[in-house]
Amino acid sequence: MVDLFAGPGGWSEGLRSLGHRDIGIEIDSAVCATRAAAGHRTIRADVAAYPTAPLRGKVTGLIASPPCQTFSAAGLRAGNTDLPMCHQVLDDLARGHDTRSTLRASCTDLRSLLVVEPLRYALDLRPEWIALEEVPAVLPLFEHTARLLAGVGYSVWAGVLNAADFGLAQTRRRAFLIASRTRPALPPAPTHADGGTPADLFNDGLPSWRTMRDVLGCPPGDVITRGNHTTGGSRFPTTGPSWALTGRARSWMLRVGNRPASTRRRLDQPAPTLLFAKALNDVSWIDADGTPVRRLSVMEASVLQGFVPDYPWAGSRTKQFEQIGNAVPAPLAAAVLRSLVPARLEVAA
Repeated sequence: MVDLFAGPGGWSEGLRSLGHRDIGIEIDSAVCATRAAAGHRTIRADVAAYPTAPLRGKVTGLIASPPCQTFSAAGLRAGNTDLPMCHQVLDDLARGHDTRSTLRASCTDLRSLLVVEPLRYALDLRPEWIALEEVPAVLPLFEHTARLLAGVGYSVWAGVLNAADFGLAQTRRRAFLIASRTRPALPPAPTHADGGTPADLFNDGLPSWRTMRDVLGCPPGDVITRGNHTTGGSRFPTTGPSWALTGRARSWMLRVGNRPASTRRRLDQPAPTLLFAKALNDVSWIDADGTPVRRLSVMEASVLQGFVPDYPWAGSRTKQFEQIGNAVPAPLAAAVLRSLVPARLEVAA
């Protein structure tokens, strides 16, 4: 199983939970270091320049999350200008003509054409199944890719999934493409719902979305003060993990952005989509009256993105946040992959 633009390991963690391993192709040195520390195999290379010939006949599953900055609402969205070139290259590849180098020179953002790489690999390698992820703005390109894959024998589905519907304490919406040559390509069934759903004669219903309080551990128990009568002290929870938020944090909100209309969520709600990029200082805890408290920690961001608290993020603090914000949440990755990976290979949870 090959993971293009592998990132720090969201897809890999999802596969690991199902008893599988992949090999990632990734160029960023800090990301490669994170993957190595987490035990994920990686080829450090440029996906767009890497030859597909050595992989022919060896790839069962193909995963890809092309860089999203050129299309993201958090960036300049230069990719919107480049959409016609992206669509043209997709059609050209399907006809057996590689026009990437010719049309790249016409792109506003050189990264835009990276979104066509999964089709190039898929047509050359013909894996049994394919799973792609990107920001919602890329859905038209995924739908185009899906039509081309259907033309060569794949069952396909493309659409947008909300990570909160699959157990993540974050309302992160992302476009996905699922394709298979051996089984119907279907979106995963949600495990959670906004407000939950009641049980009926046919099912037990779904629990409510998980909240930041659920996963960050803001325990209801007493708090104690450590310090002395001169300097005061800090408040710590007497129950829960050592990285849990303190009792005072029950009134906090998470703010993403520094504008007056920035998204704010209470601790008893899921987090909004975590966007870091160059706005690291803009993801912060604030008090109920809007007073800044502190920035979100790496450990908290890791948990809100579906990773364990001590996941071995490498690189500078800024680089660690960048990796977290770009990663596919492992619970969502597992939900998508469970519908593609042959059941006989899965292991019990």
